[in-house]
Amino acid sequence: MVQSPIKNSTQSASQNKVSKLEGIKERSNFLREPLASELKEDTTHFSESAVQILKFHGSYQQDNRDNRVKGQEKDYQFMLRTRNPGGFIPPELMLTLDRLSEEYGNHTLRVTTRQGFQIHGILKKNLKATVAAIVRSMGSTLGACGDINRNVMAPPAPYQDRPEYVYAREYADKIADLLTPQTAAYYEIWLDGEKAISVEEAPEVVAARQRNGNGTIFHDSVEPLYGTYYMPRKFKCAVTVPGDNSIDIYTQDVTLVVITNEAGELQGFNVLAGGGMGRTHNKEETFARLADPIGYVAKDDVYDLLKAIVATQRDYGDRFNRRHARMKYLLNDWGVDQFRETVEGFFGKTLEPFKPLPAWKYYDYLGWHEQGDGKLFIGISVENGRVHDHGSLKLKTALREISERFRLPMRLTANHNIVLYEIDPADQAAIQAILDRCGIQSEAEVDPLVRYAMACPALPTCGLAITESERIIPSIIDRLKALLAKLELGNEQFVIRMTGCPNGCARPYMAELGFVGSAPDSYQIWLGGSPNQTRLAKPYVDRLHVDELETGLEPIFLYFREARQAQESFGDFCDRVGLEAIRQFVESHTAADARHLESATPEQGGNRHRIGIAHDVYLQLKAASERQGRPMSQITAEAILTYLKNQDA
Repeated sequence: MVQSPIKNSTQSASQNKVSKLEGIKERSNFLREPLASELKEDTTHFSESAVQILKFHGSYQQDNRDNRVKGQEKDYQFMLRTRNPGGFIPPELMLTLDRLSEEYGNHTLRVTTRQGFQIHGILKKNLKATVAAIVRSMGSTLGACGDINRNVMAPPAPYQDRPEYVYAREYADKIADLLTPQTAAYYEIWLDGEKAISVEEAPEVVAARQRNGNGTIFHDSVEPLYGTYYMPRKFKCAVTVPGDNSIDIYTQDVTLVVITNEAGELQGFNVLAGGGMGRTHNKEETFARLADPIGYVAKDDVYDLLKAIVATQRDYGDRFNRRHARMKYLLNDWGVDQFRETVEGFFGKTLEPFKPLPAWKYYDYLGWHEQGDGKLFIGISVENGRVHDHGSLKLKTALREISERFRLPMRLTANHNIVLYEIDPADQAAIQAILDRCGIQSEAEVDPLVRYAMACPALPTCGLAITESERIIPSIIDRLKALLAKLELGNEQFVIRMTGCPNGCARPYMAELGFVGSAPDSYQIWLGGSPNQTRLAKPYVDRLHVDELETGLEPIFLYFREARQAQESFGDFCDRVGLEAIRQFVESHTAADARHLESATPEQGGNRHRIGIAHDVYLQLKAASERQGRPMSQITAEAILTYLKNQDA
């Protein structure tokens, strides 16, 4: 038996220097106060302490920056996030969320990159009614945010004839139950003590939660696993099957990989640990990190191992510097061997060696598929995860009509798409007709750059956003498509991800081309992630203004066109040649282009200069160019000349 010293987190929090948030958690009476008291007050927002506790209940206090008026109170509103392991949404919950978004929200739903739904725009006075309705419709928001285990991810493919997928979904549910907060605060506050739906947990989960396991639990505590202080920061888990990287396995605090025998019987799990995306600009001590293989655990021991990993991070994670509090920093500081030894001390056993695995591949499961029991499922692309009715696209209407008529469950995906399943083949044509009538594109019709792109919500409501993300990425992709077409690379597809800040919610550091907000209208550019999300990208430029998008990226794409290997993807190319070679090519190309322009006549394209315009003006200019069939540069030049002539007149 392997042993290591146990550090008691309660003693640590009271004796050592800790962050202000640790005191808020300690005084909260297990996630009750001051939230419960302030919820009864006739105010538009909560205090900072209540806001921190509110996160554990699945909500963030926000304000709409678009509506800020100097001298007036902020436009306070709330975002609610669902907790649904493996992305499972029953039809009753879907219809309730749709209704709530219309009655209390901003008329949209947002699929998250952790397989949940978000409702935006809820007012404080409607928060309790919204949460209560979600719980009564087989949903929950508990633990969707806060210093706690977040939504447990699993592949969204609802295969019934592939045992490994069934196990992945099953254990995602059970691990979510194991790591769910045990405080009664959630039901006391939002349902006045009523536990609306009683879900019976698996007996082995209940037993595992109470089993000591060499110091993994606090005896006689409301929270046997978390204790008074919960986790140092958020904690993220996932379960998948060999080869299926539909959930970004390397970005999780813990990923379990189902291992079966030849008969399809569950044997155990490979374990990876220490991934995470969040970082802070100009703080080199913060960084994105890939998870490491830790070992293999037999199926009967998986809950005790999860508890041991949680206890290691709970007791040794940084509770003073929140920028250094994620488990990835513990692995980075200690190294894998010391981390494994400490986990084994809590576990009481030595982990077995990591089992060999096939290569990982990204799947989005769009289009129609058989689920293996005679029924069908269909994956629907949701651009930027936003479920709404917009122009000719009536996605919200389509999902409502399908849910009401066919009562289908769905699985949300890690690429913020939606999978509808349990479809009777006799209903396929009717469902497809609804999708067609509502303007939902088939997988073949979705532009590849859009299909593999992700963006976070960012402005106007995310308090962390430095600049735009969801609202601007469609125009960015349009400009990239035009640039690629100009360079005769119009058939290329690669993974694009964008965030409005460096916290990495859309996992941009795994993208082949990543945009990370670094200033208003400006982005840090990351290059070299892999198409299957198995490699970190690297920072190429710290600040590229959106007006300089073509100037900054054109020479990189030109180098890609000239020096790529056969069938090589853009991310693989950038990783192979390296950022220094890319910079050298860009510098030499820019210098040559400058010399050419200096010597050229205006008719040859000389004396050209670049100017910046606001994003909304760019969109109007682009629309005019499409209507008139003329280049934007020509329209711009004519407009400027007309303006100057009028000024001189």
